[in-house]
Formats: sequence, structure tokens, C-alpha cells
Amino acid sequence: MPDIALRFHKDMLVLSSPVAVVLARQGFDVEHDLEFANLVEPEAVRDALRLNKMAGAQCLVANTEGIAPARLAHRGMEDRAAEIVRTGLSLARELKSQHVLVEIGPCGLPLDAASKSSLNENRDQYARAAHACDGQEFDAFFLNGFANPADLKCALMGVRQVSGAPVFASVDVDADGMLADGRHTLEDALAVMVDYEASVVGFATAAPLDAAVTFARRASGAGRLPVLAQLIVREHNPKQGDVTHENPYYCPDVLVGAAVQLRAAGAQFLRAAGAATPAYAGALAAASEGFDVVRSDVEE
Repeated sequence: MPDIALRFHKDMLVLSSPVAVVLARQGFDVEHDLEFANLVEPEAVRDALRLNKMAGAQCLVANTEGIAPARLAHRGMEDRAAEIVRTGLSLARELKSQHVLVEIGPCGLPLDAASKSSLNENRDQYARAAHACDGQEFDAFFLNGFANPADLKCALMGVRQVSGAPVFASVDVDADGMLADGRHTLEDALAVMVDYEASVVGFATAAPLDAAVTFARRASGAGRLPVLAQLIVREHNPKQGDVTHENPYYCPDVLVGAAVQLRAAGAQFLRAAGAATPAYAGALAAASEGFDVVRSDVEE
């Protein structure tokens, strides 16, 4: 796999859609055993990733989102993080993707931003998750799904404590640009990403496209870092027939135009999340492959 950092601010790249959607259709309990699928249903995980690669996604996201120790402990798997990572990355590398990302989601512990011990405990969760990747071959960490800047800060500090690998960071925002905690804005999160050495700044939103495009512009203006834009599909429902505020990304075709607009707003990395199937990744890839990033603030 080539160094993904060498492609920053160059060609457009698409991340694979969540494997959970494909596994759920096969009857797997993704709410409780998603990471366990790497160990007991590796062929199913590989097939879900293969569908994304066939659709054109250049970056495969390994099935590792829940590897923080606190989350694995809830499943009685606290000692299996390294095994989950090793298997998940092996499945992705078998497909000979251009790039592979290790996803790490929020650790789930309560966090008191005014308490040093609470911050240290949360930071340790992410450092231990990053340690589980020691000795493995991958392109970048993907800190995804964060709801507040304090937790994101802990995640970035924890990963940076043990690794110098590139880090993609993304927070969930609503149509008003507010994070899921209801108290902080996208700008608050972007400031944390810049200050704590994220390599790529990003957001995920289920808001209509005009809002997502605005968020991409705001992220581009936060610094000279590449931007990841994730569109959250609430429901894959082709019978819906038209875009609605509640479900603006109801079918893959909608993402063709979305990719064009997000590229024009400065995004380099694109992903369909939520209930998105691999076909959504295909739509993003079809509309962006072969194009360079549009960023007037970045020198050639």
C-alpha cells in the first residue's frame, strides 16, 4: 500500500461504506457483535469489503470501530483487541486495496472535561486501542463518530502518544453545525483537530446537501489540512422518489451530484455512512475518480 499522506491535496478518494449494513442483511447482530464478526464470520466481513472495492472505493475501512478496551469489556472481549485488529486488517489487505484505515470510535466512558483523572482515563483508552495496532500494516487511523471536542481531544492525544501514523478525525454534526452533545459547534471540533495533530479533518452529517457543502467549506477554512466529508444515509429507500429533509440521501444516485458539490467545496475524502450500501460508495467513486482536489489555499 502506498503512503496515503503522499496523496493529500491531490486526487479525490472514497472510503468504503460501513460493513455493518451488509452483515445485518445476513442476520448478524451488529449491535452487539460487530467486531466479533472478524473472528467468527471473516468471509462475510471480507465480502462486504470486497463489494466496496468492486464499487470503486480506494480506501477500505477495517472493521475495528469498537476496539477501545471499555467497549470490548462490555462484550467480554477485553483481551482480544489485537486479535480483532490483526484479523480485520488482514481481511482488508487480502483485497489489495490502495489504502486501509483502522477505525476507532468513542470509548464510551463517562467524561468530565474538568477532571484530570477522567481525561487521563479516556486518553488511555485510545492509547491502548492504538497499541493494539502495533506491528500491523495500515495507512492511517480513523477516529470516527465523536460527539464532543473533549473526547476527541483525548482520542487524538492517546493515539499520538503511541503512533506517528496519519490520523483522520471526524465528528457528527446536525443541520445547524452542532455536535451531537448539543453544546459545541463544528468549529470547536475543528480547532481540536488542528491543535492536536489530526492529519485529515472531517465531519459526518445526515443534513441535506446544501448544509453538508457548507460544512465542507468551513472545514477547508480551518487550516491547510485535507477534508473528509461523510454523508449519513438514514434509510436506503429508492421508492422514496425524491430528496426529503428527513432522508436526503435515499438512494445512491443522489450521491453523484453530492460528490461534485463536495469536491467543489474543498473535500478530498468522501464517504457514505449510516445505512449506506456499497452502491453508495460506487456512486461517490464514479463521480469523483480521476479528479483532483479543489483547494485554492493549498499550493501545488
